[in-house]
Amino acid sequence: MNTLATVLSSTLPLTCGWAVHAWRLRSTLDTARRDPLTGLHTRDGFTRRATALLKDPRAIVVLADVDKFKRINDAYGHAAGDALLKATADRLAHHAGRSGVAGRLGGDEFAAVLLDDHGSGGDRLAVLHGVLARPVDGQDPNVRTTVSLGWVRAADFPGEDLSALLRRADEAMYAAKQARAGTRRAGLGRLFATLAGRRAGRTGARTNALVVGVAA
Repeated sequence: MNTLATVLSSTLPLTCGWAVHAWRLRSTLDTARRDPLTGLHTRDGFTRRATALLKDPRAIVVLADVDKFKRINDAYGHAAGDALLKATADRLAHHAGRSGVAGRLGGDEFAAVLLDDHGSGGDRLAVLHGVLARPVDGQDPNVRTTVSLGWVRAADFPGEDLSALLRRADEAMYAAKQARAGTRRAGLGRLFATLAGRRAGRTGARTNALVVGVAA
């Protein structure tokens, strides 16, 4: 018994030390995967969580881009721009809920994976668009913009990974931005992507992705 007590007393500090080290390491990694301004996952953290969620047949991949963000920064300053990004992030994360995930991919571009429990993705994205377009509390009411959203239901493209689904959502988002037609949803028919897209390979491309479009 004394021998057992001796062994435990000698190994307990080492075990506790490793436990504390592991906890600190997990905390550091989690912090590294969080955007310091918005608190959302960065691309790496978002990718890890989103990839796991795509195994669920209810998954919807969303890409969001703040319209005319540079104009906000130029006219009202970077503090106003940061407040707008933070509000957009908070609203998107709230809409994604505990079952989904939201991330900031960079600049004024955000992504999310939502779980659509009731098959009403179009209605849900229309509500999200309205929420994202609200003025920021405590900010100059003239600082207003909208957010363009492109989305795709993962189950419509079985076998495609997160990268491919994000490309579809990206093309849909820019087609929505260029349409300037308020909120709308396109079906699964052919949809021409915008010719003014930023990423290589988008020019002249086509996509079957679903779309929610908002006026710029």
